[in-house]
Amino acid sequence: MSEKTRYSDVELEEFRAIILDKLDKATKDYDLLKGTITGGSGNDTEDTSPTFKVLEEGAATLSKEEAGRLAQRQSKFIQHLQAALVRIENKTYGICRETGLLIPKERLRAVPHATLSIEAKNVELKNEEPTVTH
Repeated sequence: MSEKTRYSDVELEEFRAIILDKLDKATKDYDLLKGTITGGSGNDTEDTSPTFKVLEEGAATLSKEEAGRLAQRQSKFIQHLQAALVRIENKTYGICRETGLLIPKERLRAVPHATLSIEAKNVELKNEEPTVTH
């Protein structure tokens, strides 16, 4: 029996459902983070005394910066999920971009936007590790 070179259309539809669910949740989270950054919550310092206003503005700035970083990560995650949907359309989803072999279903269920098998990812991580010199 020859080894499978791609997932079947039925299997791809299963992954599409997983990705669409994650994409929906990620988009909602992203919208919440954007609301935090733009101040859409209405929690500002207009009604507090001047002493606390300075402290609250500093905390608000830090909070917005953190929300900005989280929003960037979420945006990148959304882009990866959208790219995975394109790979499903092209029927190239689930194929390791390094080895050309199928990525195990368990990995794709856990990380549906994965483009590398665990083995290929480990090699990539080893190559990125900084060398320590004494």
